[in-house]
Amino acid sequence: MLYTKIVLLQRVAKLGGIGDVVNVKPGFARNYLLPQKIALRASDENLKYFADKRSQIEAQNAETRSEAMKIAEKMKDLSVVLIRQASEKDHLYGSVTGRDIASALKELGFTVKAGQINLNSPVKLLGTYSISVDLHPEVSAPIKLVVAKSEEEAQQQLPKDSAEPT
Repeated sequence: MLYTKIVLLQRVAKLGGIGDVVNVKPGFARNYLLPQKIALRASDENLKYFADKRSQIEAQNAETRSEAMKIAEKMKDLSVVLIRQASEKDHLYGSVTGRDIASALKELGFTVKAGQINLNSPVKLLGTYSISVDLHPEVSAPIKLVVAKSEEEAQQQLPKDSAEPT
């Protein structure tokens, strides 16, 4: 199988850190890493460019990481409540997606994309869930998700977890 050599401009989970030259599948490089400006092809010209700009790239990464850490601190002990219709056996009519959670976080004043929400499994039942939000490749913030039929049920679930409603 063919691989493409790239140099990473930021840390990528399960791949490498800033400045690492790694081999990835061509589609992953072409469709994700290169368009998102996460990496450059590892040509001699790009390696020289990276060597010249390394300190600037690392400083910019440190700045965005510190901003993400500030946001993560604000998200500490955050509970997101979503009201959904469900059957008598607590099965949701539909499921809760990252987009739903991102929308609820936006209402609370946090700008988060749906792709930054890590759901371990689809949320298809009423209840309380612990999920994480990736704010930066090196920073994630855990939040509680409460899915209930009504506000009253949601408020009943919150004190059990010793979390404050937001």
